[in-house]
Amino acid sequence: MRRREKAFWLVALPLAVMMAAADARLSAQQGQPRRSLGEGGPPVTEQPMASRSGIELGSLDKTADPCTDFYQFACGGWLAKHPLPPDQPRYGRFEELQDRNNEIVHDILETAAKTATARDENTAKVGDYYATCMSEAVIEKKGLAPLQPELDRIASLESKGDLPGTVGHLHAMGIGPFFGFGSIPDFKDATQIIAAFGQGGMGMPDRDYYLKDDANSVKLRDEYVQHVSRMLELAGAAPDRAAAGSKAVMQIETALARHALDRTSRRVPANIYHKMTMDEARQLTPAFSLAAYFKGAEVPDLPTANVTEPDFMKGVDQVIAATSLDDLKTYLRWHLIHGNAPLLPKAFVDENFAFYGKTLTGAQEQRARWKRCTDFTNGDLGEAVGRAYVERTFGGEGKARTLQMVQAIEAALHDDIQQITWMSDATKQQAEIKLRAVANKIGYPDKWRDYSALQIIPGDAIGNSLRANVFEFRRQLAKIGKPVDKTEWLMTPPTVNAYYYPPENNINFPAGILQPPFFNKAADDAVNFGAAGAVVGHELTHGFDDQGRQFDAQGNLRDWWIPADGKAFEDRAACIANQYGGYTAVADVKVNGKLTLGENIGDNGGVRLGWMALMEKMKAARLPDADGFTPEQRFFIGWGQMWCENRTDAVARMHAATNPHSPGRFRTIGVVSNMPEFQKAFSCPADAKMVNQPMCRVW
Repeated sequence: MRRREKAFWLVALPLAVMMAAADARLSAQQGQPRRSLGEGGPPVTEQPMASRSGIELGSLDKTADPCTDFYQFACGGWLAKHPLPPDQPRYGRFEELQDRNNEIVHDILETAAKTATARDENTAKVGDYYATCMSEAVIEKKGLAPLQPELDRIASLESKGDLPGTVGHLHAMGIGPFFGFGSIPDFKDATQIIAAFGQGGMGMPDRDYYLKDDANSVKLRDEYVQHVSRMLELAGAAPDRAAAGSKAVMQIETALARHALDRTSRRVPANIYHKMTMDEARQLTPAFSLAAYFKGAEVPDLPTANVTEPDFMKGVDQVIAATSLDDLKTYLRWHLIHGNAPLLPKAFVDENFAFYGKTLTGAQEQRARWKRCTDFTNGDLGEAVGRAYVERTFGGEGKARTLQMVQAIEAALHDDIQQITWMSDATKQQAEIKLRAVANKIGYPDKWRDYSALQIIPGDAIGNSLRANVFEFRRQLAKIGKPVDKTEWLMTPPTVNAYYYPPENNINFPAGILQPPFFNKAADDAVNFGAAGAVVGHELTHGFDDQGRQFDAQGNLRDWWIPADGKAFEDRAACIANQYGGYTAVADVKVNGKLTLGENIGDNGGVRLGWMALMEKMKAARLPDADGFTPEQRFFIGWGQMWCENRTDAVARMHAATNPHSPGRFRTIGVVSNMPEFQKAFSCPADAKMVNQPMCRVW
């Protein structure tokens, strides 16, 4: 499910563990029977018990042969003890840790909401936002009234010439019909921020949902049309008009999908970089006035923009020209209602969950209201919430130890670059320049976002959400034409995730992920280098994966590879793509080896770098055996136990189509089966299932 549409669009980043972030968006609209503000959530849970080395012995399945199925060996106990909760389509170690973080954030929000006096500005805003989100009785009483001015604006459109201004107005409020608009670094001049247009406007997760003709896709399209019809009917349309309107929405979105680039093509940076003057951009959409659009969005004159998919923008123009005004108005109404559904009355919330939760992902129950409101508050006031979270949870020791590990992994990558035989000295020199330029951001921002311009009004849930969207839209647009602010973070501190950002050549580790099972201060180095070390290595490797390698040390899209080295890279990467493309995600659906290539290169390189760093550290003093395992074995168990997860078949299908990460099982075994070090550590015979033939390696 979607939190709501965000029209201030950004180019998708190659995130290390995007699953967690994606599922935060997917699950945000799930709900549960209503509860009052005072009921709150569960108490903060204890962290899982581990052995003295840091391995979670209870998560192992020692009856499994690690050489036959290492995932079952590392995770079998955990999988048996953690069946899917009814409100989760997938539950793994990321969700487990995010739940613990959310309980801390929830306690912060409850305290802020209940404190009547002596609150600073940020505390007042997060408390009022959260309390208003939790005030279901007020939301029920208001009904659709908070959206009525926008519905009236759509209804008042008299011609297609009025459409662009209204689309711009909706985009400023975070509603995303037709396309997205925002700001991003200029790929060819990473010091500057420019405007960007990107494809969008579809209510289902991906273009392929509209275009594939398999039975499951046809069934989902039918259910989507029924869902749109029910939502329009809840908004006041007569049943026959709602049914006709839903078919019009499907027709428009299918037409947009036909013009959209697929996800694999969008992973090629050159495919989504088309910088042009605004006069050139206007020629793409003669039936859709960009001047009127900018006026409606209150965007000043812009000299240039990156129109990431020019053919899509041409398609938008064609769709508008070929569609009746009445159908276009229905499409806008749908996106307005859909984008705000989580904060509308219960009937809308339940219907929204029925499709985006139950049908698309297989979740059986909505998440508790407090969980959803915690997510919404963190989404709209993330750094205000994050500042309080950091003050409560993240000490200087964690930051210092993480930095030490980052430096050890960087040294390992330096050694790896020097040792590989398939790269020339000239390209190695450029790789070293880029590695030395990588910046590290750990824990939280050095400066916090200023929310003084954002008005939060108690009792106005929809208004608070829309004003937060406008605030963010204006904040993004204010960057255009200015130097990149490299101190800014793209994730909030409580997030259980990490990322590498090519235009800035930096790696980022929010405080939320620097906890067990990913980083454990009490664990030994073998486990930590297999878990946290591999995560650090994964992010560093992203700077040199199939996307990251196309950006130079300054973050510019520039080919710094000798052609023969580029070809050698592509050949090695193809081995990984073919390997993972042979894994079955669910039933008849394979993992998309090309879509997941960057993440799989990151995993394979990251674990190898973690291994190299551990071996370097053990030159001074070898770690003893512990809990019945050698340090080499504990390293791989540390890696495997990060990826334990249970999931529904429905979400497995969705992720196979949309997620750039492989399922946890294949993230685990895909890496270890490419490492002779694993084969040696567990004394696996050459014909064992966990020994890949041939072994694939890029870094």
